[in-house]
Amino acid sequence: MTEDDGGPDQEVDPSGRARWDRMWTTLEGIGRDDAGGFSRLAWSAADAELRRWFGAEAARRDMAVEQDGNGNMWAWWGAPGPGAVATGSHLDSVPNGGAFDGPLGIVSGFMAVDELQAKARSPRCPVAVVCFSDEEGARFGVACVGSRLTCGALGPDAARALADADGVTLAQAMKRAGADPAQLGPAPERLAQLRAFVEVHIEQGRALVDLGAPIGLATRIWPHGRWRCRFQGEPNHAGTTLMADRRDPMVPLALAVIEARRAAERYGARATVAKMVVEPNATNAVAARADAWLDARAADEEALRLVVAAVHDTAGAAAAANGVDFRLTQESFTGAVEFDVPLRSVISEVLGRPPEVPTAAGHDSGLLSSHVPTAMIFVRNPTGVSHSPAESASVDDCLAGAHALAQVIEALSAP
Repeated sequence: MTEDDGGPDQEVDPSGRARWDRMWTTLEGIGRDDAGGFSRLAWSAADAELRRWFGAEAARRDMAVEQDGNGNMWAWWGAPGPGAVATGSHLDSVPNGGAFDGPLGIVSGFMAVDELQAKARSPRCPVAVVCFSDEEGARFGVACVGSRLTCGALGPDAARALADADGVTLAQAMKRAGADPAQLGPAPERLAQLRAFVEVHIEQGRALVDLGAPIGLATRIWPHGRWRCRFQGEPNHAGTTLMADRRDPMVPLALAVIEARRAAERYGARATVAKMVVEPNATNAVAARADAWLDARAADEEALRLVVAAVHDTAGAAAAANGVDFRLTQESFTGAVEFDVPLRSVISEVLGRPPEVPTAAGHDSGLLSSHVPTAMIFVRNPTGVSHSPAESASVDDCLAGAHALAQVIEALSAP
């Protein structure tokens, strides 16, 4: 194939920059919002367009595409089968998110296939580029839905019942998008086909900037989770209700937010409350109910437990003092992940021993790691900012990441 017919050609574009620019330019037009970022929620119109983009890129490389029962998309170079090497990431985003979180891994996967196809007509083992569904959890509240379902970490009934802010369930959203929610569930046979999964991802932090390195190798993921804090009060008039008579859920919620910050600082962790739903959400009414979501992460599970317990105890005491009912419910949890040491050793050797860094961000790779030897390659992020339009990476660093991935897949696929 040639650049003229839309397919990759290493001789015409040896650096890969033209192919990178073409893919990146077409992606940038999907889900762009008025604030300059990207809003690509799962099973939305933008999601459908992203799936079409993924299918078109796979077709350029003569890769067969299938969408599994959990909504994950698989593009195969070679027939699916045992001993496959997989790479990929996700295309969905948080509201007003950055361009690189997720898409960098997908584009890098296709770029790596281009490089390998330039060397051989057929792969030495099956190679897959995977686009996992609903990694961010921005719509239905649970992260890594596609990979959680695949690994059996999320039950299909629980997944189907997840609902967005408008009350639309995951099952309903899938049906509207033409997918069958009855097919949700574990896929052990699929996982058993994979000899390794390697994900390229923008670094969500600035360790590589400080180390002066374009790429790095992930060592582990901190344990992390999401908890819903529900405060049930009593609706009333903002002007006529005496302060002493109020059952205002916003008071214990505010104290819970402050305690999350204090507890995170106390235990060297990260805790964030950035999403709230208040009813009736009127300026002249005492709220009836307030829901808030706590995102907490720590270097070890004991520190994480202490942070969540501190928020629970502070919120509970404040709720009781204000006549408010309080309930804290865990919605998702992922334990600490140590990426496969033998796989990391191979990758480190192939790539000339790049820096090794941990991360506090969750990824599909973290879910897969308990079933498949898994590793992650990080690409330098000059700003250190992620989940924001300020997220960035240079084209040279992105190309370095894609080339590194090609080298790794080639080494892993050797007989």
